[in-house]
Amino acid sequence: MIKKGIILAGGHGTRMSPLTKAVNKQLLPIYDKPLIYYPLSILMLSKIRDILIIVNKGQLTQYKKLLQNGKNLGLKINFIEQNYPKGLPDAFILGEKFVGKENVALILGDNFFYGQSLSEKLLESKKLKNGAKVFLHKVSKPELYGVAKVNNKNKIIGIREKPKKYYSDYAITGLYYFDNKVIKYAKNLKPSKRNELEITDLLKKYLLGKKLSAEIIGRGGAWLDTGSIEDFYKTSNFVSSVENRQGFKIACIEEIAFNNKWINKKDILNAIKFYGNCDYSKYLKNFISKWL
Repeated sequence: MIKKGIILAGGHGTRMSPLTKAVNKQLLPIYDKPLIYYPLSILMLSKIRDILIIVNKGQLTQYKKLLQNGKNLGLKINFIEQNYPKGLPDAFILGEKFVGKENVALILGDNFFYGQSLSEKLLESKKLKNGAKVFLHKVSKPELYGVAKVNNKNKIIGIREKPKKYYSDYAITGLYYFDNKVIKYAKNLKPSKRNELEITDLLKKYLLGKKLSAEIIGRGGAWLDTGSIEDFYKTSNFVSSVENRQGFKIACIEEIAFNNKWINKKDILNAIKFYGNCDYSKYLKNFISKWL
């Protein structure tokens, strides 16, 4: 069972400079809310309440101003500052004390997930007791991604990083669920040629033990990486199209917390005051009016 989650929101966002010179990328808006709300909502939909957010050195104040300690959402949010990026597995080294003896989920702070059956897949993944599970998404250009080959039992049987020849068209996304062995495995990794700890090397530790499984985001689901300015605005346009056509908000964290019975009507009203006169507040007012 997964009880703890980590959001890796470090990195310098150099591909989005000069936007990221003053503001952390995860605090920039994806349509009507900060990017950080989207990975946070994924952990909340997994019903994970104990969360660590890893941020760049010097940007802690901005995050605390926005998210505080999570109590207003029925969460417990901790923060750790990262001096400089050392690769994705470094999240488990930095978060060793936070994780303790628990299993843990990791989501990258610039990844966006959406899909009708996504909540069910998240809750199923949370049940993981042993091994590791990664979310995969079919892509048209697998040579641009780390990819995984899967058997008919959704067990991963091979991993390749940006293969020049076709190997698989299932890209490894930025959402992972691990047992507690991930701490030991991460600490024993050696830096790659680019002097970083690589997530593929960490996953191969589980692959060798035949303990690596997959959750596939099927047709109708979406995974978007906001690593560049172009991708950032594509994701923003996607959110805008869905929300304006269907009338609900993606990653409304107060709505998720309320539906999970972590907060009450008073907490929603306090959130409305916190956000002030904006469309997000109007959405919350409309949502809570059904319960008043």
